[in-house]
Amino acid sequence: MRVAIVGGGVAGALLALRTVLAPRAARGEQVHPRSPRRAGGPQGEQGARDSAADDRHAHRVLPGRADGGVVAPAREYAMRVAIVGGGVAGALLALRTARAPGGARVDLFTARSPRREDASGVSGGLVRGFETSTDACRTAAESLAEIRSSDTLLDWTGYRETGSLYVLSGGSGTDGPAEVVDAYLPGSAEVIGRDTVIRDFPFRTLPADAVAVVERYAGHISPHRLRTAALEEAVSLGVTVRPAPVDAVTRDPAVRTADGGTVRYDRVVVAAGAWTPHLLDRSGLPVAGLRTKQIQYSLCETPLSGLGSFVDECSGLYGRPYGDGTFLLGLPSDRWDVDPDTVAPDVPLERRVTECARRVFGVAVTAGRTVASCDCYHDPAGLVLRRVGPGLHTFTGGSGGAAKTVLSASRTAATALLA
Repeated sequence: MRVAIVGGGVAGALLALRTVLAPRAARGEQVHPRSPRRAGGPQGEQGARDSAADDRHAHRVLPGRADGGVVAPAREYAMRVAIVGGGVAGALLALRTARAPGGARVDLFTARSPRREDASGVSGGLVRGFETSTDACRTAAESLAEIRSSDTLLDWTGYRETGSLYVLSGGSGTDGPAEVVDAYLPGSAEVIGRDTVIRDFPFRTLPADAVAVVERYAGHISPHRLRTAALEEAVSLGVTVRPAPVDAVTRDPAVRTADGGTVRYDRVVVAAGAWTPHLLDRSGLPVAGLRTKQIQYSLCETPLSGLGSFVDECSGLYGRPYGDGTFLLGLPSDRWDVDPDTVAPDVPLERRVTECARRVFGVAVTAGRTVASCDCYHDPAGLVLRRVGPGLHTFTGGSGGAAKTVLSASRTAATALLA
C-alpha cells in the first residue's frame, strides 16, 4: 500500500514520526503514564542557543540524486503512501509510516512556497502538559513525556526546560487536567492561587479570582530542528523525498504535480498546514472546516526575570525566554482566512503586545523583530487525522498549538492511517 501526506508542518512531520516509532509498541517500549525518564536541557537555556543549533541541523545535506530527489532503497511494500509537504508534520508522518510494522512505500513531497517560511520554521515551540481540555491535556502531556524519556527526541527537538506557568480566570477547572499531567509527568504540576502567582512571578496584577498551574517539566522545542532530523532519518529508512510542487490531490487517491504528472497511491494525507485549505479547494475537494489564521509574535527587550514559558488567559499574552534580556511575546491574532504566501506583520497587533506586557508585568518592553506566519485552524481545535474521502485524509488543524501535541496525535493518526 502507498500513503501520501500533503504538507510539511509540525503536524504532518510528527504524524510520520509517530508511525516510525510505532514498532516500540511491539517491543514493549510504549510511553506509559508515571514512567517517563526525567531528563531535559539545562534550566534557563534560551532561544538564542536554539537558533545556533537549528542552523547546524538546517545545513545538513541529505543524500540525493541529480534531479534533486532523494532515492529510497528498492523494497517491496503492500501499501503506497504519499505525503505532500516537508515540514515537521510531513517529515515525521513519513518516518512513522516507514517504521510501522509491515511498513509502506512512502513518497514525501517537500516543495513549499519560496516566499514564505512555514509554521515549523517560525513556531515559538512552547511545550507543556497542561491544557484546559482533559483530552488535549492528555495528548500534550503524553507528547512531553515522550520527549523527556528519549535521548533521541531530546536531541532532535532541542528541548529546553524552563518550566511553565498557565494563568486562568476564576472558575476554570484545573483538577482534572492537573491529574492527567501528574499521571504522565509525576511531580510536575501544581495549582496555585492569584497571590502566590504575584509573589513568585513577575506579574504586577491579576484578577482576584485568578488561579494558575505551574509545571516544572515544560519549556520549548524547535519544530524546525525536529523537522530536519526527522527528514534525515526518514531518508535513511527508505522514504523517497520528491521536491516537485504539488498542483492537486484527487479522490483516486492520487497526487498531481505541477509538471502534469499523476501518481496514484493507497493513501494520501494532506498535512500542508496553512496551505491545506487552498490545496483542497484547488483540487475541488471540501475544505471541511479548516481555515487559515495569522500567527505572530515579537522578540522584545525587557528586564523580565524568574519567568519561563507562560500563557496568561486573563490578558491573552503568552511567551517564553528567547535570549539574554529578550522574551518572545505574543497575543492571538484576529486575522482569519489569510493567504499564507502574502502574510505580513500586523503593526497594530505588535503595539498591543508591548502595551499588554507593560501593563501585566509593569516593566519596560520594547519590540524588536516581529515574526508573522500562518497556521491551519479547526473548530474544534486539534491535530487529528480527518477523512476527506476513501484513502484521502488531512492531518492539520492544530490551531497554533501543534508543537505541544504532535507526538501523541501523530501516533494515533498513523495507527488509523495504516489500519
